[in-house]
Amino acid sequence: MTRPLLLLMALATGLSVSANYLAQPLLDVLARDLGISEASAGTIVTAAQVGYAVGLLFVVPLGDLLERRRLAVSLLGVTAVLLLASSMAPSGKVLLVTTTLTALTSVAAQVVVPFAVTLADPARRGQVVGIVMSGLLLGSIVSRPISGALAQLAGWRSAYVVCGVLVAAVAVALWRRLPALHTPSGIAYPALIGSTLALFASQPVLRRRAFVAALSLASYNTFWTASTFLLATTYGWSEAAIGAFGLMGIAGVVATPVAGRLVDAGRARTVARASTVGLAAAWGGIALGGVGGAAGFGWLLLGVLVLVVAQQMLLNANQNAIYALDAALRNRLNAAFMTAFFVGGAAGSAATTAAWVSGGWTAVSVLGTVLAAATCLVWREGRVPAARDSAHAGERVKGLDTGLR
Repeated sequence: MTRPLLLLMALATGLSVSANYLAQPLLDVLARDLGISEASAGTIVTAAQVGYAVGLLFVVPLGDLLERRRLAVSLLGVTAVLLLASSMAPSGKVLLVTTTLTALTSVAAQVVVPFAVTLADPARRGQVVGIVMSGLLLGSIVSRPISGALAQLAGWRSAYVVCGVLVAAVAVALWRRLPALHTPSGIAYPALIGSTLALFASQPVLRRRAFVAALSLASYNTFWTASTFLLATTYGWSEAAIGAFGLMGIAGVVATPVAGRLVDAGRARTVARASTVGLAAAWGGIALGGVGGAAGFGWLLLGVLVLVVAQQMLLNANQNAIYALDAALRNRLNAAFMTAFFVGGAAGSAATTAAWVSGGWTAVSVLGTVLAAATCLVWREGRVPAARDSAHAGERVKGLDTGLR
């Protein structure tokens, strides 16, 4: 694992996942241009989350079955083609379909992450995860302002064209630089998927961490899904300005490597505990952002900053706990964890659209606060000694894998 290769893998995850966030700052313009309602436009964001979750469950485990470089590059290539198809969508329904399929293949990012972990020195695993996940996070952040700016300059379709071309370019670079890596699981695909789902029953660490992560992303997505409507209506911002607001997420890019170093230093549980509390506290400022004006916007900025940092540090702590369980099952463990994570995110996005339509920012703030409080509560109530978690996890993983071979 050289540093240039690590940075290339981080870039690949960022570009891959950015495809799922292009529509977020464009919901208002998509509704007008395609002749659909705000609620229908919001479902495009939800569709991206659902498609990604499905891909995590049914595509990512293939990393334990197929050669990983070929799998990652193939998925990136298909993603590029689907992005170009989205750029030509004539209606909201077609865009909904192409967005779902794009999200399904953009899970190449989650094939690359465990690939990087496998190539890394175990003593630097937390840092490697932090860097690659920083690339993923940066892609989701930068895609919003770039998408908004391109939409204002050349129409919303240009955002999909540019992203498609960049994804194709990074696919070629990965094919040339990544080593071939084949770690066959020795079981057929149906059993592979079955073993992935069965991990939730056999792995207490996975089960608890996935539940916490799902609730946290639901709370996080509650803000970002509704922020477009808040900034467009209460603050009167343009598409480009709304997209630029997403740069607040850069705080998470900075926080993620810091979390990785703390995890490597043995402070993973402290990071997770502090992050769940921060997630809940963030919604106080976010709720006040709905009043508008300079004061309201100041509270909004503070709340979003805390929200982003808390979410990304919690994710890093959870991922490192999962990756430490069993190297032979790393792709399936990652698939199971991330599936739950994005199912929670999709549920949060769907609930947010309904909350906004029924009660505006007040209803959105209540929803986000409840989800964040639930994250904190589940983490607190589900605590068990780390050593016991690890011991039971190792025993159950070995038994499960042996029984399915």
